[in-house]
Amino acid sequence: MLAIKTVKYYVKPAVFLLCLMPLLLIIGDLFEITGTLGANPIENMQDRFGIWGLRFIVAVLMISPLRSITGFTWITQFRRMIGLYAFFYVLMHFLVWLLLEQSLLMSAIIEDIATRPFITIGFIALLILLALASTSTMNIRKKMGNSWVRLHSSIYLASILGVWHFWWQVKKDITEPLIYAIIISILLLFRLRKKYTYT
Repeated sequence: MLAIKTVKYYVKPAVFLLCLMPLLLIIGDLFEITGTLGANPIENMQDRFGIWGLRFIVAVLMISPLRSITGFTWITQFRRMIGLYAFFYVLMHFLVWLLLEQSLLMSAIIEDIATRPFITIGFIALLILLALASTSTMNIRKKMGNSWVRLHSSIYLASILGVWHFWWQVKKDITEPLIYAIIISILLLFRLRKKYTYT
């Protein structure tokens, strides 16, 4: 069992830097230090930020099952940090679309959100993550009480919408979104089983 001090001063900073690596690699590719962004750099950045956002959402959902299976309670100390990274990468995915693809042209932005279903559900997922990120501090958790637990359970809804958004976006090869859909389904079933086992 890891000591609290070890987790706080050594493991957490290491995990923080590891979570930052996708951003650093994208920046490195942007400046052609670590690679390139290919023929369509905007689409490349947008896709990579979105996929990493979804991966971090999955990572958040895996924390409770891992704690239950392994008995490592210290794993839960990473939930907030990984959750904020999930929001950060999804936000970057949205900002690349907003600033670089749409050039802040409000008429095109509103039309896309209203008429393209995969953008609509992606935007809803972002709003859910925004609500979770803005209420993630311990002080707010204490003030909200049981409402906080109900609100933060909506991470499952955000994950479903994220996979749905990804699925509709790829159109042809659905292999990758299907993998995420299966993983999230297993994690959701694990949560439901645990919930109804103890009620």
